[in-house]
Amino acid sequence: MFPIRDHNPSQCRPIVTYVLIAANVVMYLLTLPMLDGGEMLWARLALYPLAISNGEMLWGLLTHMFLHAGFMHIAGNMLFLWIFGDNLEDQMGRVGFLAFYLACGLAAAAGQIAADPFSPVPMVGASGAIAGVMGGYLLLFPKARIDILFIFIIFFKIFTVPAWIMLILWFAIQLFGGFASVGSEGGVAYWAHAGGFVAGLVLTLPLFLRRGGPAFWNRTHGKPPHADAVYAPSRIPRVRR
Repeated sequence: MFPIRDHNPSQCRPIVTYVLIAANVVMYLLTLPMLDGGEMLWARLALYPLAISNGEMLWGLLTHMFLHAGFMHIAGNMLFLWIFGDNLEDQMGRVGFLAFYLACGLAAAAGQIAADPFSPVPMVGASGAIAGVMGGYLLLFPKARIDILFIFIIFFKIFTVPAWIMLILWFAIQLFGGFASVGSEGGVAYWAHAGGFVAGLVLTLPLFLRRGGPAFWNRTHGKPPHADAVYAPSRIPRVRR
């Protein structure tokens, strides 16, 4: 089950969102293992909690946000950034959104380091920063409509749900995964996701209050302050054997 689009069209061209997606794709291609020096560059730019705790390789706090561990990793992250990033950029402006994105990525790194400060396992991925974007989206547009693709074995179906259901469920999964992974090595950086999400909520709060706080929700009923995007009905079939 994962989101494929929202019904919240951006009002301006989201240049920063496009640039971030392009930067991630370029870095993914430059660090492919089959590329000469790619694997070494990936290892050099990853974030190592143990190194950061020792005051070493501090650039990893920033560079890890643009590295990924495989095609599905980057594809999933860029899909989430594509869905949620444009609307935050609309609200924050281009410079503000870029600063917000990077700050959420740093907060995500801090969350993972705090959970296991002496881990030698490298951490990579934009998901912590994107989690912050999702946290900000939850605060500003809790009732925006999100299309979710549900796959169960050979059954495919698209459901439309309010953003708050999808985002809170996602956050709960990260918390559960974080507690369940205590003592394990490698795997998903759940605490980075949770830390980025909370940072996104906190950093969006001043903007939310400037918009009127709860009065902003009352004016828009928690939905985007413009007409929803309209999509053609899904033609995804139900496959039977």
